[in-house]
Amino acid sequence: MKWILANPVLIAGLLAVFIPTMLFVAQDSWSTEQGAHGPIVLATGVWLLIREWRHSQPYMKPAPTWAILAAFVPVLLLYYVSRVSAIVETEGYLMYALLVLTLYSFVGLRALAVMWFPLFYMLFMFPPPDTVVAAVTNPLKVALSGWAVSLLYHLHFPIAQEGVSIQIGQYQLFVADACSGLNSLISLSAISLFYVYLRHRANFRYAMLLFVAVAPIAIFANFVRILFLVLLTYYAGDAVAQGFLHQFAGMTTFIVALLSIFLLDHLVGILWPGLKTSANGPVATALKASADKA
Repeated sequence: MKWILANPVLIAGLLAVFIPTMLFVAQDSWSTEQGAHGPIVLATGVWLLIREWRHSQPYMKPAPTWAILAAFVPVLLLYYVSRVSAIVETEGYLMYALLVLTLYSFVGLRALAVMWFPLFYMLFMFPPPDTVVAAVTNPLKVALSGWAVSLLYHLHFPIAQEGVSIQIGQYQLFVADACSGLNSLISLSAISLFYVYLRHRANFRYAMLLFVAVAPIAIFANFVRILFLVLLTYYAGDAVAQGFLHQFAGMTTFIVALLSIFLLDHLVGILWPGLKTSANGPVATALKASADKA
């Protein structure tokens, strides 16, 4: 870290980019339910980065100047455009790219490869583009609502669905309200990544198996949320369902999903113990082979 302290101009430049952008992200994203995981990702990501720093030190070597300039200049220009345009979805990622490129200039590519997970993980603190979120979640919202309505209909509840509207008894719910928990896909993915990496970082196959299971588990948890909200509305009324218990349903979704990840981890370990056999990840293996050759 001496190279940072020895460059006060660099520190001032990084802070001039980092502080206004992070304030913008905190105000626009972290203050919402969808982005509430941002501060947690930042804190745990910095902790992981510090934790991996000592492992990367043997591989540190300054990057070529031409490579730094070739990447830094266009990213800086794009950042300026996003900053002026106040596009939070791109400004955060571009600011982060500038920080990573600065780190790359001092430590090189091999050291970055060792720290790949913390650097990737901290991308989750920025809000993804709304168009991408809508493209992924909108079809799921309609499908999950249809499954919930079909299940309750076969259980002889007075329920029907028309477009984005669910009618149960004398009450009407909108799909957007009932399925808003799908936005937890991002936060759940971040927390699950953190858990899987800490527990199974040495076993790449096993870690990927658990992470691939995150999306189906999140979908199941949101299916439970829809059933909870629909039945709550039917038995307690719309006023109760849209009050504190509506927020509680969101907490329930998250808890169900996390418990499912823990349960799956436990069951896979019991049913396929051989899968948990320690094996170095591909990045660590490649670095070790490269060091042996050197």
